[in-house]
Amino acid sequence: MTDMALLILSTGVFAGALVSGFAGFAFSAVAGALLLHVLPPTEAIPLMMICSIAVQGTSLVVLRRSMNWQGSAIFLAGGALGIPPALLLLQHADARTFREGFGAFLAVYAAYMLFRPATAYLSRIGSWLYDAAVGFAGGLVGGLTAMPGALPTMWCDLQGMPKDRQRGLVQPFIAGMQIFALGLMLWHRSLPARLMIDAAVSLPALVAGTASGLAMFGRISDWWFRRAVLSVLLVAGLALAI
Repeated sequence: MTDMALLILSTGVFAGALVSGFAGFAFSAVAGALLLHVLPPTEAIPLMMICSIAVQGTSLVVLRRSMNWQGSAIFLAGGALGIPPALLLLQHADARTFREGFGAFLAVYAAYMLFRPATAYLSRIGSWLYDAAVGFAGGLVGGLTAMPGALPTMWCDLQGMPKDRQRGLVQPFIAGMQIFALGLMLWHRSLPARLMIDAAVSLPALVAGTASGLAMFGRISDWWFRRAVLSVLLVAGLALAI
C-alpha cells in the first residue's frame, strides 16, 4: 500500500468513526466514500464492517446507561428477518438502482425535516408492531446499502425522541445487524486474507475518530443533535444517490 493510499485509508476510517461515534450510525456511508477508492469492494466492505462493529461496541460500553435493550430487541427481531431477503435481492435484482433510489429518498427526507420543527405526532401510534416493521425494513435496506440504521433513526426522529433515548434504541440494533452480517460472511468463508492487516493499519484512526465522536455527542444539545443527524442522513443519501 502506497503512502497516499494509506493516508486515504486512515482519513476515511477516521471520518467514518467520527460521524458514527457522534451520530451512532453511517460509518460505511462516510468511510466508504474514500475506502472504495483504494480498496476493492471485497476488501473494503468487510473492513468497514469490522470498524463499524468496533465503534458500535465502544459506544455500547460508554453509553451503556442509555441503552434500551428490551426496545432494541424488537428492532433486532425484525431486522434479522429482513437480511435474508436482502441477500436474495442482491443476487437477482439491480442493487445499484435500489441504492440510488433509497439515497434520493433519504436526501429528500432529511432536507425536508431540516427545514421544519421537530414533531412527535407519531408517538401516539407507536407499538411493537411498528418497531418490528421498521427493524425489518432496516435489515432489508442494510443488506443492500450497508446502512441498517438509517430507517430506525428516521423513525425515532419522527417521534421526536431525545438523543439519549434515540441512541439507546438504534445503537444495539446497528451493532446486532453488523455482527449478524459479518457472521454470514464468516459462514460462507468470504473474508479476504488481508482483512486483519487492513484493520491493524486502520486502528489508530479508528480509535481517534471514535473518541472524538463520543466526546462531541456528550456535549451537544438535543436540538443540535437532531440537526446534525439529519445532516448526516442528507450527506449519506446524496452519497448513495450520486
